[in-house]
Amino acid sequence: MTCNSEPVRQSMTQKIGFIGLGIMGSPMAGHLAKAGYEVVGFDLAEPGLAKLEAAGGRRASSIAEAVEGAPIVITMLPADPHVEAVVLGEGGVFEHIKPGTLFIDFSSIKPGTSQKVAKAGEAKGVRVLDAPVSGGEKGAIDAVLSIMVGGNAADFEAARPIFELVGKTCALCGPHGAGQAVKAANQLVVGGTYALVAEAIVLMEALGVDAKAGLDMLAGGLAASRILDLKRDSMLARDFKPGFRIDLHHKDMGTVLDAARQADVALPMSLQVAALIQAARAQGLGDRDHSALLAVIESLNGKA
Repeated sequence: MTCNSEPVRQSMTQKIGFIGLGIMGSPMAGHLAKAGYEVVGFDLAEPGLAKLEAAGGRRASSIAEAVEGAPIVITMLPADPHVEAVVLGEGGVFEHIKPGTLFIDFSSIKPGTSQKVAKAGEAKGVRVLDAPVSGGEKGAIDAVLSIMVGGNAADFEAARPIFELVGKTCALCGPHGAGQAVKAANQLVVGGTYALVAEAIVLMEALGVDAKAGLDMLAGGLAASRILDLKRDSMLARDFKPGFRIDLHHKDMGTVLDAARQADVALPMSLQVAALIQAARAQGLGDRDHSALLAVIESLNGKA
């Protein structure tokens, strides 16, 4: 559903504590600040803090300062260990958050970690949502992210005004951890699509076809996808500037494989996609965009 299908508005003067101002978190926090929320952000890196101030937000010198007095607290962190340390660890969010606070974790992590966070939140009287997003850096900048949410329906509705400002579509997918399960499925499809687009480019170029013309045709037919829409030109140019890094997609494929083992299901294509992404890391491409799977396919065909 669209995030604004049933608009729910809050006072835009509310304080939001926002922790994690990286590639995704920085533009998301900026949208909230520009909308009039009092966004107080914390990050270990200076660039995100400076960008938040430029958008009208305020920097904090600690997690405690960011969280203090905030009825809404948001985290956007890279992986499970960061969430466990920042949210559950010593000096973390849950040491300072007050009962009744709405806590939204936009991080992409394992369903089990989100369930652990939700259980800890319940013990403190905190309303918790796992809300991983899809759309990459451009989606965050353009505020058109897809937001996959796990948690309580009433808490989802309370968070809708936030989702409206950073995303285009959102849905409550089920109980705590459900958002992460859907995000894992999303990353599987995204990784597999990148791999197939990469193979299509290699095939067409090897046959002497104008790959740009070929991809333009694919984008207008049944093979159309957002990846073809957004990435075909940069892939043809071998421009792998990170919008979403291979390292993070590697982490997400680990989540997919862990979830498959937990559910006792066979996902053979997941194994192949995970292996290709692991190969990209082995080739030193971990800090490149996940479209760099093209470089992996080329290396398998003897191209430097």
